[in-house]
Amino acid sequence: MRFPELLLGAIQRSEIPLRFEPGAEEAVAKPVTEVLEAWIAAHQPAGDGSEFDAGQRALVERLLEELNGSADLPE
Repeated sequence: MRFPELLLGAIQRSEIPLRFEPGAEEAVAKPVTEVLEAWIAAHQPAGDGSEFDAGQRALVERLLEELNGSADLPE
């Protein structure tokens, strides 16, 4: 499963009246995804190239890939 599918499923199960307009779920998901992307990206280390920074950088990159749907969520 990918994050965009998970988010759209949550939106579809919500009680938000979307009036059954085509693309409504995606329109609701977009600002949520954008704020999550900014929040995750803020954790990108500016660091000194330490082993910790490399691990942090790899985690941030993986989370951003999952967020934009280019990587599956872990099982």
